[in-house]
Amino acid sequence: MEDQREAIHFTENDHYIGIDVGTGSARACLIDEAGDIKALASEAIKLWQPQQGYYEQSTTDIWHCICHCVQRVVTQSGVDTRHIKGVGFDATCSLTVFSETDDQPVTVTGPTFENDGNDRNVILWLDHRPIEETDKINATGHNLLRYVGGKMSIEMEIPKVLWLKNNMPPELFARCKFYDLTDALTHLATGNENRSFCSTVCKQGYVPIGVDGSEKGWQEDFFNEIGLEDLVKDNFRRMGGVNGVNGKYFSAGELVGVLSEQAGKQLGLQPGIAVGSGVIDAYAGWIGTVGAKVDTTYGHADATHPANDLAQASTRLAAVAGTSTCHLAMSEAPVFVNGVWGPYRDVLLPNFWLAEGGQSATGELLRHVIETHPASREVTPLAEAMHMNIYDYMNHHLRDMAEASKAPTVSYLARHFFFYGDLWGNRSPIADPNMKGAAIGLSSDSSVDGLALYYYATMEFIALQTRQIIECMNKEGHHIKTVFMSGSQCQNDMLMDLIATICEMPVLIPRYVHAAVVHGAAMLGAKAASADANGNTENLWSIMDRMSKPGRLVKPGTNASEKKLFEAKYQVFLKQADTQQQYRRDVDDAITGWVAHNGK
Repeated sequence: MEDQREAIHFTENDHYIGIDVGTGSARACLIDEAGDIKALASEAIKLWQPQQGYYEQSTTDIWHCICHCVQRVVTQSGVDTRHIKGVGFDATCSLTVFSETDDQPVTVTGPTFENDGNDRNVILWLDHRPIEETDKINATGHNLLRYVGGKMSIEMEIPKVLWLKNNMPPELFARCKFYDLTDALTHLATGNENRSFCSTVCKQGYVPIGVDGSEKGWQEDFFNEIGLEDLVKDNFRRMGGVNGVNGKYFSAGELVGVLSEQAGKQLGLQPGIAVGSGVIDAYAGWIGTVGAKVDTTYGHADATHPANDLAQASTRLAAVAGTSTCHLAMSEAPVFVNGVWGPYRDVLLPNFWLAEGGQSATGELLRHVIETHPASREVTPLAEAMHMNIYDYMNHHLRDMAEASKAPTVSYLARHFFFYGDLWGNRSPIADPNMKGAAIGLSSDSSVDGLALYYYATMEFIALQTRQIIECMNKEGHHIKTVFMSGSQCQNDMLMDLIATICEMPVLIPRYVHAAVVHGAAMLGAKAASADANGNTENLWSIMDRMSKPGRLVKPGTNASEKKLFEAKYQVFLKQADTQQQYRRDVDDAITGWVAHNGK
């Protein structure tokens, strides 16, 4: 429950812990009442890939890593655990399975589903095993699909639940209960079965009660139609129940419970401290960035409101850019955008809506382009010799190339190189997993110079597609005017300049470039700790306003000739996307009946 009270006054010694579980690591940070990070720790988590397209993890391993990280930040900071008042969690949107019988992990590894001793009970978000199940779900045309961008992604969790039903022994599936990973972590922390709106609404097809006639949140006719009728029993008990009947659901950071004796002992914290309702990792990036103070002389999105009035939230796009990029925008009313997931109500702030666009691979795309180029072996030792990471070195090399050739800008070097980079399919706004890459302007140049141009064109593609996503969102009713970045790509100054210039809007880089997401998770702990006897908590935006730090503003470029170049390349980019789809249709039409005719 949340009210509109003014900021609660915490004592000077109050501290909070944020826990972030990403694809490859678990992290923890400890912050004080002002939001300053006092300690930070991370630890790699295990990942299993039993076959192509299958990715699995273990909550036993993840929890072990979390405990190590929390113990380390407490030790590093020297903070008395009696002064740690709240804990917040975020994690990837991955399906997690436990047994109703004994609350132990249930292995998701087929075909035998026998535990190999690693408790592999998590199907990771990027797992693409439920192809047929996803197609079946989308073929229903059910109304709830409106709230996931028109189609349910294979990355979401209901297709994976359906895959388990289709492949598990029936008696084993009948004992399973299902969580999003974030809710599984708050379950391990508190021992209760409470769920978050962020997890269930965004990734499990839950439509909050009252939205579009939704009566239970979970849609009975949908579950019955796709073959998950057994999960409807007992008011969806195995999915977390019905809110206010046999289940409890919370917006971000609301008091989901308190730390159990067992979890407190494992984490090295005092039992009984507040645990906030968790969020998906990208949404923690929204919390950790969009409340940042912005220079009022530039980048102040709406001059009719104070700099950090809640009204500012709807003008700020949070772009959480790591392996992939998520684009999050808030609105006071639902805004439907084809190919953009949502709108989702109540997931961060009660009665506000979130939309989530995304690029399936951005950081991964840059890594792939560099590592698969013939000059990669030459570039790596050069970067190491100059004590630079590979991206800083490539940016430095591009600037040297521009200077040596007397080019007016780096962009001029790649003026005739057109790269379309949906190598892993398109998440937004086309929402087509069959999209692929394309390049025009390839040459026989296998040198470092050739790699540099390919790398630059890849950054250009990322920026052009970001513009496409923003334009589609604004066309349908969003009011995005500033991009608030977080994630590892923030360190790439050339990429940030490209996004600002191509999108024609300022980009804000957070103070905690390496920790914006886990910083957001810690704010969830602060919100939970503010709960009064009735469960009322401080408004999350108030906490974000108080704890967020000023960021660095990247302004769009002003070179008129370069802006004309980018506009021309944007039109080429759009045509590359359209023609690729048309080429596939043309070929598919041409070979209609061929496979069947040959008996294949």
